[in-house]
Amino acid sequence: MKKYILTLWVCFGCFSLSFAQTSDEKIAEAINNSDWFALDSLYRTEPKDSISQLLEIFSRCLIGNRLNRPDVSIPAFTELFNTQSESIDLGNLLNSSMMFAMDLSKVGDNKAAAKMLSSTLEAIRPHLDSTTIAGVRQYINQYEALSEYNPYKITFENSLGTIPFEIVPVGPQKDNSVLMHLRNTSINGIEADVTFDTGAGVNIISESLALKYNLVPLDASSTVAGVGIQNGSYAIAKELKIGDVIVSDVPFYVINITTNNDEADKYTDSFSIVVGSELMLQLKNLTIDYVNHKITVPSVAPKRSQVSPNMCFSAHMNLLGKVIVQGHPLSMIIDTGDASYGWLGHEFFEKNKEYITTHCKSDTIRTAGIGGVQISECYRVPDVSIGFGKEQVVVPEIAVKTGKGTNAIVEYEGNLGLKSLMLFSKVHFNLVDFTLTASK
Repeated sequence: MKKYILTLWVCFGCFSLSFAQTSDEKIAEAINNSDWFALDSLYRTEPKDSISQLLEIFSRCLIGNRLNRPDVSIPAFTELFNTQSESIDLGNLLNSSMMFAMDLSKVGDNKAAAKMLSSTLEAIRPHLDSTTIAGVRQYINQYEALSEYNPYKITFENSLGTIPFEIVPVGPQKDNSVLMHLRNTSINGIEADVTFDTGAGVNIISESLALKYNLVPLDASSTVAGVGIQNGSYAIAKELKIGDVIVSDVPFYVINITTNNDEADKYTDSFSIVVGSELMLQLKNLTIDYVNHKITVPSVAPKRSQVSPNMCFSAHMNLLGKVIVQGHPLSMIIDTGDASYGWLGHEFFEKNKEYITTHCKSDTIRTAGIGGVQISECYRVPDVSIGFGKEQVVVPEIAVKTGKGTNAIVEYEGNLGLKSLMLFSKVHFNLVDFTLTASK
């Protein structure tokens, strides 16, 4: 996608006759920087007759896809392909098709998603390598398989759904790491121990538990990118009961949940079943109450308002939030699957390098996840203020990566872990407005 926008950026620069940025240049810059909040604001405030037709349509595509507004992106992608196909290079045609299919699937039209993506693949197949073709084919197979079901049909037993959870220790005792495990939970009528991970873009289950809980195998494969890459299969749980909420036809990636590290693999039972943001999108409106250890979900979702979002999706469909860290907004993954306070990245380190290197302790952090263990150099920085809007708490200690480790930050500047989120009494996810708020 960036190749496409950078090409536009050069063209716009050629026709700029003043030092002031044109609307097209501002929009192109926001897209280049993956700043979807800025793009949303610019699209609402810039005069429409000052935006080129291509960028006007493409802005709606990206705003809808990244800010969870499929009602905006689906007609925009349709218009893009019908009117601007000659202006889109092959790479961006494929990227746009993948986003279009994703949004069609969000609203339950998996048949249309598979058909559209298949049509695109056949049109450009001669120009693609075998790895890319296999990756696209995997998504087509998933959409085709899901089209035989009605994924995420939700039934509420009460007007306000209640899902109890427990904070459980994980890993070596000295680290005091914790995860959220849902209680009063079953899969196909069998009691289950499920980890709630807002940082997980898909639902995951181990191979042995997929058999135990009688998941229905689908004719599709899956690939999970965690610390490493794991390939697996795809399956449906006919019923997932979480508290007094029943969810039907829930898709799971069935994979080998190991890290290939003997010490870390002692703790894999703590995340053998994971549900995450894909389920949250369908529930639409969740409040996590860390005082009373329950998640509440109204049976009637709110309608979209005009409030500005402070959450968006990354390219890999991670939930990113605008977190105020030491008075400055940073884009961070909101991750209850991170069992620590979280971490800040290289950009924060560089901006505060003199203080951090002279006042804080150097260390390494080991992150265990699906497919491997990652080691990164860091400093342990005490008493860091974090929050959402005016609600701020002080994190006792957070790791700041120096950039010398193996992790590469692309669209986000850190990870806000469960222990930091637990410093608030409540955290509220409005997946309609795409806003994240908290109270102390």
